[in-house]
Amino acid sequence: MSDRVQVTKPIVGICHMQVCAERDATDEEILAVCNRENPAGTELGWATVIRNSDDNRNQRPCADNPQRTHFLVAC
Repeated sequence: MSDRVQVTKPIVGICHMQVCAERDATDEEILAVCNRENPAGTELGWATVIRNSDDNRNQRPCADNPQRTHFLVAC
């Protein structure tokens, strides 16, 4: 398990999950943890980190650590 990226909600709707990650975590780093720790079960697996979008209502600073952000990941 990566200390820099943690799955916080394994299921958000049909094809999303939420992670808590260091602000400088790359999409590749986040997706690697997601696909290892909570496989999507789809052919492509978790494929997109949703950043700075109106579609990502869950993106917000972490209440426990201001250096981390919650992101939605889509399959």
